[in-house]
Order: sequence, then structure tokens, then C-alpha cells
Amino acid sequence: MLELLQRTLEGLLEAGPYALIGLGLTISFGVLRRINLAFGATALLAAYVGSWLHVRWGVPALGVWTAVIVITVLVGFYVEWMCFDIADDSVVGMRRQSSVALGLDIREASVLAASFALWMQIEQVAVNFQPNHLHPFPDLSSKHNFEWGGIDLRPDRIFVFFLTSALIAGLAIWLQHSRLGLGIRALSYSQAAAQVCGFNILRLRYMGTAVSCALCGLASCAVLSMDGQVTPMFGMWVLIKGLTCALLGGLGSVRGVLGGAILLGITEAHAQSLWGPIGRDAATWGLLLLALLFQAHSLKHKFSHAKKV
Repeated sequence: MLELLQRTLEGLLEAGPYALIGLGLTISFGVLRRINLAFGATALLAAYVGSWLHVRWGVPALGVWTAVIVITVLVGFYVEWMCFDIADDSVVGMRRQSSVALGLDIREASVLAASFALWMQIEQVAVNFQPNHLHPFPDLSSKHNFEWGGIDLRPDRIFVFFLTSALIAGLAIWLQHSRLGLGIRALSYSQAAAQVCGFNILRLRYMGTAVSCALCGLASCAVLSMDGQVTPMFGMWVLIKGLTCALLGGLGSVRGVLGGAILLGITEAHAQSLWGPIGRDAATWGLLLLALLFQAHSLKHKFSHAKKV
């Protein structure tokens, strides 16, 4: 019983950074209405630049964190401009050909392909910038564990959990009570509704991109500071964790993302305890597959209902 509680608490603590990444991807989906496949690559490039600043110039942890967050936002703006703005303008005159199976049109397909191409481009820039496999990152991990009632937990993970919880609470209050938050929520619901309310759609999209990328950059710093290193697989890691949390939560629901992050963290912790790192990865991919199948079934049902109406 104590072992079960230990693993559950470890998974719960892991859910903090997962929730930030998932929220970033959810906000990005809300304002763009499309999934940004280059989301993880932006974090990878920013982390590589942060590692370079730390190793080459001796920049302290606070400076590295600031640089990573700012660069993640700037690269996110580049993806927004190159992929979503230009793609929308270039295919606006195309005939919208609906796919009976998926409900997608030419615009969605072209933007999805463009975001995948930018993912490859940004990742290649990062790898060429820092050719080695392992790159040091400011290590803020705790050397001593916290013990209470037979439960052994890492203080750094406890700190990150409470930090991310405070950020999520602040973000929820900001989205609920600020005018800009109202605009982002209106845009997530309907672009026409946001326009009727007098919001600048382009400004809202870039502001939503900035918020989502800042959350991703902050979560990346928290995770990498506990590991003390960054590898080329980090971009894929960010994308998979974010997609899994977002899809488990319904892709668009902030509360759902929090539940998805908790489910993912606890499932991974128990899977690793039973089957090791391979089991942990298998659990992540399994949850992602189940979420994709559920979302595909949901979209098919909605599309069939729309045809009947």
C-alpha cells in the first residue's frame, strides 16, 4: 500500500510540467484552430540556445530560464507567421473540399503539412547549432530527498509542482477576468464571435501564441533543470506529452488538460515501477493512441450529425 501511494504521489508531482505543456498546446489550438506540430521543436531550439549561453558564457540559471522563455516565444511567432498566417492567405481562394472520413479540408491539410515541415526545419537548425548529443543545462535538482511517513519525495519536484500549480491558477484567473483573456476565450469559441465583440483577431492570435509558448518554455526549463541536460529527443518529448494531455482532456478544455496531465503522470509512474523505462514509454504512447482513437470517433460522430442536420 505504501509503495502504491509512493508511485501515485510521484506521478502527481510529474503532472505539473505536463499540465503547463498541455495548456500551452491547448491555448495554441484554441486561437489557431489547428494543432501546431512544431510546438516541441520551438522548445528544443530555445533549450539548445540556453545550454549554449550557460556553457559558453557562464550565464546563471535565472538568465538561462529567461532566455529560453523569450526564445521559445520568438520562435513561436516565426511558426505562426510562416505556417498559419501565410498558409491561411495562400489557400483562402481554394475550394474547400471536405473529407467524408475526417471532416478536413485543403486548408487544414496544408497547414498541418506546413507545421510538420517547420518542425523538421527548426529541429535541424538546433542540431546543427549544437551537434553533440548531450548538452549541459543549469542543474537545480535536489541532492537530498524529503521523507515523511515512509514516503520519499524529491524537494525539487515538490517545488516545481507548487510553482506550476500557482501558474495554472493565475492563468485561469487571467483568462476568466481580463479583457485579453475574454478575447482569447471568445476566439477559441468562434472567430466571428470575437470579431463581433470588437477584438483584433490578429493581435489575439499572436498574444495566444506568446502565452502558449511562454508556458512551454517555462515547463521546459523546469524539466531540464531537474535533469541537468538536454538531448535532441527533447522536442519530441514535449510534443508527445503535450498532445497526450491535450487529447485526453478533449483538446480545447483547460480543466480537461489538468485531468489528462494527472492521468498521464500517475500512469507513467506506475508503469515505470512495474516494467521500467520501456513500460513508461509504452504507457505514454498507449494513452496517446487511445486519446486519438476517441477523438477520431468523436469527430466522426459530430460530422455525421452535421450531415443529417
